[in-house]
Amino acid sequence: MTVGSGRLYAAVAAGGLKRYSTYRAATAAGVFTNTVFGLILVYTYLALWDERPHLGGYDQAQAVTYVWLGQALLAALAIGGGGVENELMERIRTGDIATDLYRPADLQLWWLAADVGRALFQLLGRGVIPFAFGALVFPVALPGSWVTWAAFLVTVALGMVVGFGIRYLVALLTFWLLDGTGVTHMAMLVGFFCSGMVLPLNVFPGALGEVVRMLPWSALLQKPADVLLGEADPWSTFAFQGAWAVALLVAGRLVQSVATRRVVVQGG
Repeated sequence: MTVGSGRLYAAVAAGGLKRYSTYRAATAAGVFTNTVFGLILVYTYLALWDERPHLGGYDQAQAVTYVWLGQALLAALAIGGGGVENELMERIRTGDIATDLYRPADLQLWWLAADVGRALFQLLGRGVIPFAFGALVFPVALPGSWVTWAAFLVTVALGMVVGFGIRYLVALLTFWLLDGTGVTHMAMLVGFFCSGMVLPLNVFPGALGEVVRMLPWSALLQKPADVLLGEADPWSTFAFQGAWAVALLVAGRLVQSVATRRVVVQGG
């Protein structure tokens, strides 16, 4: 990628951030929703950890921290959907994707840059406040080392790429399905369960726990949380997330190639 193209994708990311920053009412509603759901989950977790101390290897403070971290990353990493894939699927359905394919820019990198801009805004605009609220109101387990915080931010950045890779593949299925509503809902349910939004994946027993911890969705919440909580080695986490990011982007590139060469674009 040349310097000029790098500037192009940086501009696309900046445009995505600016675009989402205009939705102030939606952002405020999202902050409120995440805070309320965070409170519900915290009291549920507290009751559960009262009965099962150190469940999944976490103490109560770590479990509470995990809840608020999940609320901070939910929209940023689009764990339940809501990223740029919705717009991409609509453009495929209407045939406007044909215009995108004629742009002097890579389709996948264009949408990745747009999603990174969206994710950065959602992290800062919608994620920080619920996390700060939880840290002020409840006992939490936060690291005192800037090195751990830096490693955590790297895992979040890698999680953004992994999340995009998953959702990009889902969006490309619209070339064949024409309507991606059903597969989007399925992806949302899988994302909530396999990322650890419902319960930390460390809680899952036996083979089920081993399987879900190896799936790419664990890179969205479980892996960053374990790094922040000091329960995982950062370098092995980077390797895990990086491997899935590369694999998903390559898979997306292959599916995109098949779709744009062999499938008739609807409406165009």
